[in-house]
Amino acid sequence: MRLVRYGLAMSLDGFIAGPDGEYDWIVPDPDIDFAARMSQFDTFLIGRKTYEAMQKAGRTASPPGIRYIVFSKTLNPADHPNVTISADPATTVVGLRGQPGKDIALFGGGELFRSLLTAGLVDRVEISVIPILLGAGIPLLATPSPRARLKLRHHRLYEKTGTMRLEYDVVRT
Repeated sequence: MRLVRYGLAMSLDGFIAGPDGEYDWIVPDPDIDFAARMSQFDTFLIGRKTYEAMQKAGRTASPPGIRYIVFSKTLNPADHPNVTISADPATTVVGLRGQPGKDIALFGGGELFRSLLTAGLVDRVEISVIPILLGAGIPLLATPSPRARLKLRHHRLYEKTGTMRLEYDVVRT
């Protein structure tokens, strides 16, 4: 079965974006092989707010062989022909997990993460902790969510930037 893996960058004080959604504080580390990491996925799950930030940055066209699925109850699919729009994350993800393919990336969006975690549909949480204290911003979990036990699978310190990569499996009870 395909895994749903939530990948994110987070400040040391628990924010995934600045107060205005900015992510200029995320410093790429030259030792991180993003191409190898992205080659593990063929589907990206994207929340509406993250997708709108991608639009502003001009990054909404998916690369060849990659499918973007945006979860929104307000976007008109006809206005976004390069992505799949869905209003029902849980049903969509259950269907995707049963299909052949690579793992599924949950890209950005604390609200989407929380809803899929609550539904028991997140298998792994992969956090890059950036050594910065933002003091304010969008937190990893903006609204209460159920408790989830995690088991450390891998960690790595990137010494050039001080970024700590933590990978956890979600423990099913």
